[in-house]
Amino acid sequence: MAHKKIILAALAHPDDESFGMGGTLALYAGQGHDVYLICATRGEAGTVAPQHLTGFDSIAELRESELHCAAQQLGLKKVFFLDYRDSGMPGMAANQHPNAQINAPISEVAAKVVHYLRDLKPDIVLTFDPIGGYRHPDHIHIHQATVLAFENAANPAFYPQAGAPFQPAQLYFHTIPRGFLRFAVMLIRLVGKNPKKWGRNGDIDLESLANVHFPTHVRIDYTSVAQKKTLASACHASQGGSQMRRGILGAIFRLLGESDTFMQVYPPPVANQKTRSNWIG
Repeated sequence: MAHKKIILAALAHPDDESFGMGGTLALYAGQGHDVYLICATRGEAGTVAPQHLTGFDSIAELRESELHCAAQQLGLKKVFFLDYRDSGMPGMAANQHPNAQINAPISEVAAKVVHYLRDLKPDIVLTFDPIGGYRHPDHIHIHQATVLAFENAANPAFYPQAGAPFQPAQLYFHTIPRGFLRFAVMLIRLVGKNPKKWGRNGDIDLESLANVHFPTHVRIDYTSVAQKKTLASACHASQGGSQMRRGILGAIFRLLGESDTFMQVYPPPVANQKTRSNWIG
């Protein structure tokens, strides 16, 4: 193993870690690196069938339990919650809740994130791309807060009560490749479904997402731990996790390969930088 690293992912909801970059997190955890997760909310705005709530007092309690299950499958060292409430997609009543994540000032959320940057001292920080993967308001919000925290982690004047200044070495955004999305749109149309109304609630426009491009600086092949991602996804049963690796999406993964792509933000990439297969050199 290369020198042991500390990796910190800052995401928004239970299931973001598994449905998104879970394969990559499992790969590095399996190599002996310390992998931590910040989760801004407990996913209270998600739609949950009544049978999943048996034994739980609330959706938040259920989804926190699912996240801890997934974290164990992925090999995460610890999960930290920021204790905001899931804001839901645009137009939902959850947007108006006073504790909804999107109603918190970005600087306030950044102060919470910077505490973990200074306390854990990660070498590598990961978060969503600028559109939050699929334009979920909470994803965009935690992205902005994480960037602000990263930029000020070594600034002694930025929330000095959050700990001594410390500068993480690397910042990456997890991205969804445009080619993957275009292939998904084509395949979804072929089976008679509408790519503009994708997802359990029909509120994701895959076609518009396919027109957004972010550069790929790192491509992580997680084939060797793909089963861990599958098991972690299955932990999120209330969000259809057992189906995430089956059906259309499962077919796409098998056809295009098991990999995650990341955009390098810091240190700034050089011109014509080649795509790497590892963050850790």
